[in-house]
Amino acid sequence: MLSRTTPRLRGPIARIPRAISTTPTVHSIHTYNALRITSRTTAASQKSWTPLQSSQQPRAFSVSALRTAETRVINVPAMAESISEGVLTTFHKQVGDYVEQDEEIASIETDKIDVAINASESGTIAKLLVNEGDTVTVGQAVIELSLEKRDASQSAEVQPALEAAKESKEDQPASSPMSQPEAKHEPKKESTAPTASSKPAAPVAGAQGPVSAYKGSRAERREKMTRMRLRTAERLKQSQNTAAFLTTFNEVDMSKVMEFRAQNKDDVLQKHGVKLGFMGPVARASALALKEIPAINASIENDDTIVFRDYIDLSVAVATPKGLVTPVLRNMESLSVVGIEKGIAELGKKARDGKLTMDDLSGGSFTISNSGIWGSLFGTPIINVPQTAVLGIYGIQARPVAVNGQVEIRPMMYTALTYDHRLVDGREAVTFLTLVKKYLEDPASMLIE
Repeated sequence: MLSRTTPRLRGPIARIPRAISTTPTVHSIHTYNALRITSRTTAASQKSWTPLQSSQQPRAFSVSALRTAETRVINVPAMAESISEGVLTTFHKQVGDYVEQDEEIASIETDKIDVAINASESGTIAKLLVNEGDTVTVGQAVIELSLEKRDASQSAEVQPALEAAKESKEDQPASSPMSQPEAKHEPKKESTAPTASSKPAAPVAGAQGPVSAYKGSRAERREKMTRMRLRTAERLKQSQNTAAFLTTFNEVDMSKVMEFRAQNKDDVLQKHGVKLGFMGPVARASALALKEIPAINASIENDDTIVFRDYIDLSVAVATPKGLVTPVLRNMESLSVVGIEKGIAELGKKARDGKLTMDDLSGGSFTISNSGIWGSLFGTPIINVPQTAVLGIYGIQARPVAVNGQVEIRPMMYTALTYDHRLVDGREAVTFLTLVKKYLEDPASMLIE
């Protein structure tokens, strides 16, 4: 045992931990100091580590942990019986964006119409399962939606942050010529030496003598045809290959129609909220003429059967940025001039807004194409198969005409009827145009019928 009379060891021995003080071995001062440091380090380590282990579990930051919320898969919606696929043209939202229920997420372009993909529920877009430009089919999964609800605190914090960023941007001084250092303007030294650019271009010899070299751009670009454009081309070629085309023409004095329009357009606009144009009278005159010549409203089925109709579903050609569409005005024969104008206006707006449905575009027994609104004076329209005929109307132009032996200036309009000669004879086609001319030149007769 160590003697308590040893002055150098009395103090340290009293502070040695129990595990060390019971050891019978004599240690030097260096050995003791090392043991003391090790003991303190171990104790400190245990003191700092043990509570962390006992109070909380380690947190794993993984993708799976972030996707613990319930998810939904959004599929391509049913479009129509005749359409089973389309091209996904645009994603309006990206991964991480929050969407409300029924909010449009993507657009699909089909042969006839654009179809919207809407959110079935509110949530955050977790994954886009296809790419823009891919062909997708009805029922195909295209978007994975996380149903994790957005915190009210998050929504409250986002708007002030955006407003603060906007204000910060507005506070920044705009760049102006006054804030830029002035460029030093040095006087140009005149040079009498000829340069390469001052030499005139060598003329190119042509059939009529020397011509200047062509200096314009000759760049080209290529882009894929849209599905609507491809479908239109396909149907036009089908029409050309199927029907036996023939076109007959006439001209109409539109004086009485223009008088009728001038007298009633303000009242019609005030009472019905629609502008009175020329399509209403032309369509009404066509409906009356089709009753007398039913073959023009008929169609050929299976190459050996004629389908006659007691109704008229009018296809109206409407030009849109994506191509020509022909929405259908049902039972046009039962509508007045104002009713026809209202129906055509509604279909035209839906077409330009891209909101036509397949029901709006299906069917149709007769088509009217108004190329006059684009300035066309004359033309030969093409049949929208399986229909039998199409009426083209054109620009109204003041021309000298003979009226009761006198030359007068009248507003004249050409009409053209292209028909399928397999079903309609020339006599019937000419009679139809003559009847249309009769009703338009005497609008009062349309009210009697």
